[in-house]
Amino acid sequence: MIMLRQAVGLGVSVVICFGAAGLGSLLTKPSISGWYCALRKPSWTPPNWLFGPVWSALYLGMAIAAWLVWRRTGVTATKFALTLFVLQLVLNVGWSAIFFTLHMPRFAFAEIVLLWLLILATTASFGPVSQAAGWLMVPYLSWVGFAAALNCAIWRLNA
Repeated sequence: MIMLRQAVGLGVSVVICFGAAGLGSLLTKPSISGWYCALRKPSWTPPNWLFGPVWSALYLGMAIAAWLVWRRTGVTATKFALTLFVLQLVLNVGWSAIFFTLHMPRFAFAEIVLLWLLILATTASFGPVSQAAGWLMVPYLSWVGFAAALNCAIWRLNA
């Protein structure tokens, strides 16, 4: 019974994270071949094909991290940490809407800075509950930091 509960918890975590990923993708894809391709970008911009695999790995890591936190003590005991996690997922999707749907790199940069801070807070709140969960958030924190720098550069090059 406990194993089933754990498996269901992991499944729910994966569905939530990849649901956010899917929504972000829906907001992003229509602008890739037109608006995004036409933007001036720094020389260190990764190729478009790299974003999908990187984000997939990051969302899987986030899902496992949230599950590890939930598994340790349940939702009630980790309510603050899991609330931060959900809020950062909302901001993650929001960034896609602001940058790719609304075509507003300047405002997207402000939003991604808030997102990075919320990921940092989530990572810090996960660590004491589960060291593994905290460490699983570090690649995501790093990638969003890189994405923020890229967002800023695109905004400045196209202002």
